[in-house]
Amino acid sequence: MKKLVLFLACGLFITNMAFAQTKFGHINSQELLNVMPEMTKANTDLDAYTKTFQDQLQSMSAEYEKKVKEYQAGDKTMTDAVREVKEKEIRDLQARIESTNQSAQDKVQTKRKELLQPILDKAEKAIKDVAKEKGYDYVFDTSTGAVLVTKDADNLLPLVKTKLGIK
Repeated sequence: MKKLVLFLACGLFITNMAFAQTKFGHINSQELLNVMPEMTKANTDLDAYTKTFQDQLQSMSAEYEKKVKEYQAGDKTMTDAVREVKEKEIRDLQARIESTNQSAQDKVQTKRKELLQPILDKAEKAIKDVAKEKGYDYVFDTSTGAVLVTKDADNLLPLVKTKLGIK
C-alpha cells in the first residue's frame, strides 16, 4: 500500500513538473494583420481590382434594365417573332451577367489569396520565431475567441510587432 501511494505521489510530482515547464502564450492575429502595412496595400489593391468587375457588372445591369423597359414598352405592339427575339436577348444578357458575376467572384477570391498569402506567411513566421526565441511551447490565437483568460505578460503581439518592425 505504501508503494502504491509513493508511486502515485511520484507520478503526480513528475506530471506537475512537466506541466509547469510548459509555457503558453497568446496573440490576436487579426490585430497583428490590421497593423501590418502590407495589409493596407493588399486591401487597396484588392479594392481596385474588385471595382473593375463592379463597373463592368453595373454597365451590364444598366443595359439589361434598358432592354427590359424597351420590351415592356413595346410588348403589346410586337409580333410574336420579334417578342421571342427580344425575350431571348434579355435571357442571354441575364445569363451573361450571372456568368460574369460568378467569374468575377472567383477571380477576386483568387486575387485575395494571391495578395494575402505572403502576408499571412510573414505573420506566421514572425509568431513562430518569437515563440521559439521566448521559449513558448504553445501560442493561442485570441482572435478566434478560443481563449477565455490571458495574462498580458504572455501576449506576444508587442514582441511580434517589434520583430516585424511595426510600431
